[in-house]
Amino acid sequence: MALANVEKAVKDRYRKGARNQAAELCCPVDYDPKHLEVIPKEVLDRDYGCGDPSRYLKAGETVLDLGCGTGKICFIASQVVGPEGRVIGVDMTPEMLDVARRAASVVAERLGYANVDFRRGRIQDLALDWDLLEQELADHPVDSAESLFAAEHRAEELRRGQPLVADDSVDVVVSNCVLNLVENAKKEKLFTEIHRVLRSGGRAVISDIVSDEPVPLEMQRDPDLWSGCISGAFTEHGFLEAFECAGFHGIRILERDRRPWRTVEGIEFRSLTVEAFKGKEGVCLERNQAVVYRGPFKEVLDDDGHHLERGRRYAVCDKTYRLYSAEPYTGCFEFVDPLAEVSLEDAAFFDCSRAVLRAPRETKGEDHALTTAPAACCEPGDDRC
Repeated sequence: MALANVEKAVKDRYRKGARNQAAELCCPVDYDPKHLEVIPKEVLDRDYGCGDPSRYLKAGETVLDLGCGTGKICFIASQVVGPEGRVIGVDMTPEMLDVARRAASVVAERLGYANVDFRRGRIQDLALDWDLLEQELADHPVDSAESLFAAEHRAEELRRGQPLVADDSVDVVVSNCVLNLVENAKKEKLFTEIHRVLRSGGRAVISDIVSDEPVPLEMQRDPDLWSGCISGAFTEHGFLEAFECAGFHGIRILERDRRPWRTVEGIEFRSLTVEAFKGKEGVCLERNQAVVYRGPFKEVLDDDGHHLERGRRYAVCDKTYRLYSAEPYTGCFEFVDPLAEVSLEDAAFFDCSRAVLRAPRETKGEDHALTTAPAACCEPGDDRC
């Protein structure tokens, strides 16, 4: 199905869903009741999702919700991140945004603070602000090939100078059953955009409908199945692979429904929530550091191709050393620092394309010949040990 037909089918269905509740658009989701008390009924009745990525947020974070609809996840996230946090909702359907924007002042009054901002745009093009573009088109209508060229040029200027969502500006990107609504040809750009707007160390937490088999072409051509979160579904493996191809690391499944939401022509469609991290970009520097994979698996392969056997001491670059010390790898590794620290200024390039063992003498020093008395036994939690 062509891009224009995909977007029309999605817009038409969700315009109707903004006016009247459409139960067939959503899976049953259990949200924390305390977060629903401040949200207007108009929003709750028009929530269409398949998971709750908001439960993985933290206080103070800046959150971007893709395909926010009438704003339910945004309003829940607003309470989780608190007054020090910030929430941005992006959607392309004006009727949905009208509901969300009406509700925003009500929620803010009930909470005692306002930290939610709704913006209009396409989630596969998070740089282009549709409200700004429409203002430009109202001032300079497109009525010729020349004016069309000028409008396209102005759209590029808006992307660069006044982006809907700026580079490296959010801590967490969330989405609830929306990525599958994007045309297949635009899905790679969608994941690139998610990666672009995240800060280094940020993460995506995405709930979506996935399939256990590839969706055949005849089903992909059905506009009702597409707008119903079926035709555009990733396979379970393909969903994870899309994050990997976009440069994410530490990709893991947080939730997977055992029972399918729907089965169509023998293909099972179920909700999957995935978390993926940004931050493995950058130069690799040699600082004589090492890591030891603790187990329980005999061996693992990370997202940079490092093959690590349990219990062996591996040489790693400074960047990998820091990545392994943070989420989602916390508790998986032991860390070996060199006795003589190598400063960043003095560090040489480290070839991170292969996994090599680190000899103990590399961290202790070749001339290390210290002999000590027996150390006292460590108490649990003693950081000196």
